[in-house]
Amino acid sequence: MNITTIIFILLSVMALGSAIMMITSKSPVHSVLWLIIVFFAISGHYILLNAQFLAIVNIIVYAGAIMVLFLFVVMLMNLNAETEPIKNYRLQLVGVVSGCSLLLIIIMALNRLDVENVVEMKVGDGGLIKVLGMTLFKNYVLPFEISSVLFLSAMIGAVVIGKKDMIADKK
Repeated sequence: MNITTIIFILLSVMALGSAIMMITSKSPVHSVLWLIIVFFAISGHYILLNAQFLAIVNIIVYAGAIMVLFLFVVMLMNLNAETEPIKNYRLQLVGVVSGCSLLLIIIMALNRLDVENVVEMKVGDGGLIKVLGMTLFKNYVLPFEISSVLFLSAMIGAVVIGKKDMIADKK
C-alpha cells in the first residue's frame, strides 16, 4: 500500500465522517462547519487527481465564500424551537423512500462497475493551471473576453442601482 492510497483512504473517511456529522448535527451552525470540512477533504481528492486549480477554487469559492454566506444566513435567521414548523410525517416517509431509491441506484451502478480499469493518479497535466491558462487564452479567448465584459456590465449595473437608492433616500 503506497502513500497515495493511504492519503486517499484518510481523505475519504474524513469526507464521509464529516458528511454524516453534518447531517446528524442538531445545530445548523455546526452543520455548516462540518460541511466546510467535507469541502476540504474533497479538495484533497482534487490534489490527488493532479487538479490543483480545482482544489484551490473549491477551497476559495465553496469553503470560503459560500460557506461564510451560509453561516451568516443561519446565524441571522435566529432559529428557535418555538418558531419551528410542525413536522409532516408524510414528507419524512417520502424522504426515506427517496433515500432508499438512491441507495438502490448506487448499489446497481457499483455492481456494473468495471474494476479492471484502474485510474492512475498524478498522470498527465490536464488539471494544472498552466495548461488551463494556455487553453483558455488560445482556444477560448473570445468567450473569455465576452464573459469579462458581461461581468463588468453587471458590476456597473449593481453600482448604478445602488446609487439610485442612495439618491432616492437623500430626497
